[in-house]
Amino acid sequence: MTLWLSQLPLWLSALLIVVVMTGLTMVGPYLVRKIFGLDRLITNNEVAGFKFAVLGVIYAVLLGFAVIVVWERFRDAGAAVTEEAAAAASIYRLSPGVDAAHRPAIDRALSHYLESAGKDDWPAMDRGKISPVATQALTDIYTAVLAVSPNNTRDEVVMQAMLNQLTAMTEGRRARFELSGGIVPGVLWLVLFFGALLTLSFTFFFGAKNLFAQTLMAGMLAAVIFMALFMVVALDHPFSGGIRVSAEPLEYVLRTLAPAEPP
Repeated sequence: MTLWLSQLPLWLSALLIVVVMTGLTMVGPYLVRKIFGLDRLITNNEVAGFKFAVLGVIYAVLLGFAVIVVWERFRDAGAAVTEEAAAAASIYRLSPGVDAAHRPAIDRALSHYLESAGKDDWPAMDRGKISPVATQALTDIYTAVLAVSPNNTRDEVVMQAMLNQLTAMTEGRRARFELSGGIVPGVLWLVLFFGALLTLSFTFFFGAKNLFAQTLMAGMLAAVIFMALFMVVALDHPFSGGIRVSAEPLEYVLRTLAPAEPP
């Protein structure tokens, strides 16, 4: 739902979500005051204040929950990439344990996958998809590893360790793909934005004698709410936008493999 927002430059999404929405909110008290008049609004201050306190607490809990969830899942995305890179490095270090005839094929397949992950997977995840080129490169690693025929117990142990690390690498890739599509479900976005609309609209119906002060308070509340929403939007897609998980851990392992690549 918010993929297009997360793909905008960070300054532009901040402008649209925080600055523009806060500015529109500050127009609200003027319009409501003009329609209903100060005298009618003052009579509702006591009841409106009690209801606003309840509404504000409920919305604050929902918004805080969303911020915590996206931050934790954003960290999970970074952890998945790190674990994927660690598994790839382990396969590279285990490859000398297989016979010399199969090791170059494993190293080449692994190097090709790591290169394809940064070149193909990351741009695809920016669109909420995954690259078939990188998927084939991962399959090639399985093919190269499974081509090894263990001759003794030591070979079997090395083979099993490589398969375990290959499974961990596959799970890391699957985890980042699942997170690339967005963390916050659509129904929660509906609740967050509609809740912000209701909460801020409530502030328009207070009858403060100083209209400028009421407008300023409404603007400050709106700025806090929309800054929190901006944070949720920015982190909702961990592999898109200005705040994203990079492929640096995988690229580092690729640089480690580079000396082993044949000229």
